[in-house]
Amino acid sequence: MSDVNLTISTILIISPMHRELKRLIENESVEQSFRFKSEEEVTDTDLDWADAIATFNSQADFDYSKVKWVHSLGAGVDRFLHNKSWDENVLLTRTICSFGQRIAQYSLSYILQDLQQHQLFAQDGKQKKWEPRTPVLVKDKKAVIYGTGEIGQETAKVLSLFGMDVYGVSRSGQQKDFFTKVFAMNEGQSELKDVGYIINTLPLTAETKSLFNESLFSCFTQAGFINVGRGASVDEDALLQAIDKGAVRFAVLDVFREEPLPSGHPFWDHPKITITPHISAVTTPDEAVSCFIDTLFNIEQNKELLNQVDIKKGY
Repeated sequence: MSDVNLTISTILIISPMHRELKRLIENESVEQSFRFKSEEEVTDTDLDWADAIATFNSQADFDYSKVKWVHSLGAGVDRFLHNKSWDENVLLTRTICSFGQRIAQYSLSYILQDLQQHQLFAQDGKQKKWEPRTPVLVKDKKAVIYGTGEIGQETAKVLSLFGMDVYGVSRSGQQKDFFTKVFAMNEGQSELKDVGYIINTLPLTAETKSLFNESLFSCFTQAGFINVGRGASVDEDALLQAIDKGAVRFAVLDVFREEPLPSGHPFWDHPKITITPHISAVTTPDEAVSCFIDTLFNIEQNKELLNQVDIKKGY
């Protein structure tokens, strides 16, 4: 990304963990003035005071063109950009930390659980039933990862270490390390029809909204679906139908169109769906501050920002 030249004096940190962030930032050598607030505590006066804002969520009705820099404390920036206009004079950056490692391990854990047949053995144990089953080797399965950025690449790296053939799907189709082959969107369906696992790591953009629909799911047969990207990328009714028809054998879902997931949602009671509460890639206070301080330093030194968001692409 391009270099930037900004003077930042006042920074507003908005986060549920604002106290932890305050403690850590106060130990850093920074000259700026800070305010640390929860979302419930933020006032218009706070917003008007700030040159820069670091937060997880977009503040309703706030005109971000009033500030010089916005830093997302999470990996995603769809809350700021999706279906919204953004002043390109306002710098937007995002947090980069251990998200790739966390999501890779999350995905691997559910793949191993499936291949090692943990749930079946647990059921057998409850019934005191001795029934030998042969686990399947990771190297004998294929996976496709939608999204070949840092998170997708790290996931591909981990899976490929076990000998798995990992395919990628991205906006450009550009080849990346650790992928057997990368396809552009809407390509490669015939080659991907027999993959064992589908992993979504894509950000939410106009292109990826409801990408996983009836048409796409119909390209697969008995695949496990893991969603660690964004909930709005999945047509929920289409996913349920895909499970019923056998295109999807099971689903592990960490993100949803509505969060928290409503108690009456059909996902909760579905025997082939596992739900986790958006924990596959949490931002820890230490990592949040480390990335934020590094970004602030690079802005002050007019250095390249590797975590600058491309507004047109949406990530």
